Amino acid sequence: MAPHRSQMAEALRKKQAGDRFDVFSAGTSPGEIDPFAVSALERLGVDASGLRPKSLDTFAGEPFDFVISLCDKASLECEPLALGERFMAWNFEDPKSRGGPNPYNVTLNEISERIKLFLLVIDKEVKA
Repeated sequence: MAPHRSQMAEALRKKQAGDRFDVFSAGTSPGEIDPFAVSALERLGVDASGLRPKSLDTFAGEPFDFVISLCDKASLECEPLALGERFMAWNFEDPKSRGGPNPYNVTLNEISERIKLFLLVIDKEVKA
């Protein structure tokens, strides 16, 4: 997972899903949290205070109901973490390489919409 995409997704999921899920993010090559990602989260009113970079190794052997990768490169490294549970590969362009105005906001909005759809599907599955 990209250091800034996974961090943005973690913060968004916590805000959108509340206490329904325990949410964690990790990176294949964790680095410092991108200040532009933090700024984009704050502009949306999303708390970014608890975010910190973590390696996939931090969660090795942990059981997860869902493992979601946010770029094609990470999907190969993240899928083994699913341990028989649901693995999803969501591919979002890296805002650092994306052109146009406000690339972090665009990526953040794309991730936010995907999370909303994910939560709708999960809610329907639970009710079925």
